[in-house]
Amino acid sequence: MKRTLAIGDIHGGFKALKQALERANVTKNDTLIFLGDYVDGWSESSQIIQFLIELSEKQECIFIKGNHDAWTEDWISLGLAPNVWLSNGGKSTVESYADYAEENLNQHLEFFQRMKNYYVDEDNRLFIHAGYSSMDGPEKEMYSSNSNWDRSLWHAAVTMDKDLSENSELYPKRLLLYNEIFIGHTPTLYLGVMHPVNKANVWNLDTGAAFVGILSVMDVNTKEYWQSDPLPLLYPDEKGRNKW
Repeated sequence: MKRTLAIGDIHGGFKALKQALERANVTKNDTLIFLGDYVDGWSESSQIIQFLIELSEKQECIFIKGNHDAWTEDWISLGLAPNVWLSNGGKSTVESYADYAEENLNQHLEFFQRMKNYYVDEDNRLFIHAGYSSMDGPEKEMYSSNSNWDRSLWHAAVTMDKDLSENSELYPKRLLLYNEIFIGHTPTLYLGVMHPVNKANVWNLDTGAAFVGILSVMDVNTKEYWQSDPLPLLYPDEKGRNKW
């Protein structure tokens, strides 16, 4: 049976990615939608990108661009390495590319450049890394980088009264644009949990893989999900981006 599976933020945790995909019993019939932030954190960022390039040749994959992916793309293409990126996992990404030939770097750059800012499926479900602030959806954003960075959408969903009707004047109108919205970017660790969280019609799949959390894969139809072990257990000699 063909499934559509959404994958949360990975942040260089290749061991976690392989483990979660295996636990989800992923087959070539499944469509995989990656919600971004493949890099920056644990030590295997370049290995993840190579794996995803090869995976996309075998089955249908949709790759959303996260803010960390945009940083890495700028580094590969323009040599930009701001301290804010290096200190937030970028250093481990640079180190993972230490032995890469220019030809391989160019292949990875093309992969980053092909990533989507967002994707809307035939059931009017939005897949985006962070969110959007426009009342008309991400396609009307003044700045395309909002899709990589915006947290206001998730904050609005989290702070809503759970009994608030969609017909209420107080209901955030931008949430009504889509049947469901799947995001990453803001770790559920802030809510004290390590599993996907649903608020209003928004599903957050960033379960803290960059830090002390785990990587999650969800069937977007059934909402069944599978998870890796906590990343610090998979990389006991590393710190990732831990601040928890």
